[in-house]
Formats: sequence, C-alpha cells, structure tokens
Amino acid sequence: MDNKIKKLKEDLQKTKSELWFLYEISNAMRTTLNMPEVLYVILSAVTSHEGLGFNRAMLFLVNKNRSALEGVMAIGSISAEEAYAVWQKIEEEKLHLDKIVDMFHRIDSHVIRAPLNNIVKKIRLPLNESGGILTMCTLEGMNFEITSRPARKKISDPILDKLRVDLFAAVPLKGKHETQGVLMVDNMTTKKPITKDDVRILTMFANQAGLAIENAHLYETTKFQAHTDSLTRLWNHGYFQNSLSGAIKISRSQKSSITLAMIDLDNFKIYNDILGHQKGDAALREVASMLKKSTRSQDLVCRYGGEEFAIIMPGIDKEGSFHIVERLRQVIEKTFKRAEKDRSFPPLTVSAGLASFPVDAQKKEHLIKKADEALYNAKHEGKNRVNSC
Repeated sequence: MDNKIKKLKEDLQKTKSELWFLYEISNAMRTTLNMPEVLYVILSAVTSHEGLGFNRAMLFLVNKNRSALEGVMAIGSISAEEAYAVWQKIEEEKLHLDKIVDMFHRIDSHVIRAPLNNIVKKIRLPLNESGGILTMCTLEGMNFEITSRPARKKISDPILDKLRVDLFAAVPLKGKHETQGVLMVDNMTTKKPITKDDVRILTMFANQAGLAIENAHLYETTKFQAHTDSLTRLWNHGYFQNSLSGAIKISRSQKSSITLAMIDLDNFKIYNDILGHQKGDAALREVASMLKKSTRSQDLVCRYGGEEFAIIMPGIDKEGSFHIVERLRQVIEKTFKRAEKDRSFPPLTVSAGLASFPVDAQKKEHLIKKADEALYNAKHEGKNRVNSC
C-alpha cells in the first residue's frame, strides 16, 4: 500500500510539473506575435533544462506558396563536441521561461550563426510522400517516433542522415485550421532514451506551439496588408516614412551612407487618359515588378503615391546608386517602347532624383526634399533621366 501511495504521489507531482510547464510556456508564447521570437520560444522550451530538456530541436514549417516544407530554425549542436553556448548562458543567468524572449535579443546572432541552424534553414522538402518522414508527419498530422536502434536501421531518409539524427521524435504542429509544420527532437549528446511520457508531453506542447505559429502567421499577414499598396504590392507611403526614419537612424549609428531615389513615371496622364485606367493600373504593376527585380535585396521599394515611387538604398552613396537606378530607367524605357511602338503618343519612361544621407541632408524631411528637387530637375531637363541633387 505504501508503495502505491508513493507512486501516486510521484505521478501527481509529475502531472503538476507538466501542467505548470505548459502554463508557463503558454504565457511566454503569448508575449509576442513576432515569428522569429515565437519560434525561438518554442525551441528554447523544448531544449532547456527548465523545459523538456531535449538536446536538439528543429522546426520545419509549411510554405503553401511553394508547396514545400522548409527548415526555419534550430537549437542544439551538430556534433557531440560542439559547445551548447545558448543554454549555458541561460543557465548561468538562471533565466526562467518568461524571460526567454528578452534573452533572444541578446543572443539572436549566435542562434542565427549556429551550424545546426544553418543546415536546417537550407532544407526544403516537397510537400508530398516523396519528402520523407518530416513531410509525412505534416501531411498525416501524426507523430513519428523512432526510439530503438533496430527500428532506426529500417529507416532510410537522407534528411535524417544530413542532420546526424539517430533516435528521435517528430510531432506535427497543429493550428486551429491546418497543420503548420513539424517539430523534431533528439538527444544526440546525452543519448538519453526518448520515452512514451516524453512524446506525450511533447505532443501536448506541440499543439499549443502550432496555435502560436498560426497566430504569428495571421499577424504577419495582417501587418503586411496594412503596410502594402493593394495595387502594386509594394510598401505603402506610411511604411516608407517609418522605414526611412529607421534607416537613417541605423546609418547614423554605423556612420554609413544611405541614398533615397524618388522615381516618377513620365507621360503617365496621357497614357492613362488614352488607354484607360485598367491599362494604367497594369503599367503601374509592371513598373513595380521591374523596380523590385532591378534593385538589391536590401533595398526597400515603396509606392510613394500616384505614379511616384521611392527606393531606400542603405549602405550606398549616390555614385553607386546612380548605376542601379540608371539601369532601371533603361529597362523601363525599352519595355514600354517595345510594347507601345505603334502608338501615336510617347511611351512611358521614368525620371528619377537621388539624394544621400549624410552628404545632402541630415534629417528625413530634408532628404526627401532634396531627392524631390533632383526629380523635378530631371523632369524640367526633358524627362527620362536620372539626376542627383
């Protein structure tokens, strides 16, 4: 009887601890809707000693646009010798789960540069049966547990080999409406067995994590829609203003240059009046597409208003940005000249004005004014050209 009572007490304490963990980590996940932070909280909860204590955790999310399952973030080592610096730091500072988000901003560069994270982020699997265990886990919405070596020997999956995964558990991340992806864990370093209880609590946690990821996705979609122009899908005027302020602040602290290009379509009113608004809208969309394709990945392309666009170009002076914008001008000229060669009115071209921080202006308002003045001069001098202030 005493042994039964002792066992019941132990089971009660274990259940209490599990419920407390789920409560604490739920609170931590509710503190943010920022996707990288949400993912970091999930992985930290799975790998911390205060949480589930697995050696490694890897997240793969569904990309519906590409019909693929993609690696997004991982915490842990790729080899037994690799130091687990992230959680060593957390343990040294005795941080609790509710402080995880704060910790992320102090070690995010380490998380991003970690070898395992870099390997995981390069993984992209077709979202069908040929994708292997991870995609099957996502598609079927069922756990995949390989907790014995005889069972592992029967499994052939190149992704498991690439990640040096031996015994593991993979659980689907279920949202309210659909499965968001899969969470895979293992104990590569300690070789600690993965038990049925481990998988049970991991599954309970994954259900909450799936909802958190789904909410973060919805937030990102809403935020994107609020900050983008519905016609061109470029960033809108409000986002441009906030982003330029932030870019100047960063450039000032880093003592680097930033160039602003203001771009306006020439002859657009004639084009719109003769061919109609549908043609005009199509032309704006095509120009927006060319702007995105012809600029650098770090540049921010925005619709300033009407037929005017703006490009924020960090880390580059006017001379460097001139070549980018001039190449863009030439592409647009050739595109519309070819498309409208039989028309009796002038084809669409663009004029552009450039101004740089800190050479031409120290404040956002002055930088916009200088670029606008350069644009006005380009128009005044005959259009279809790029001018610097």
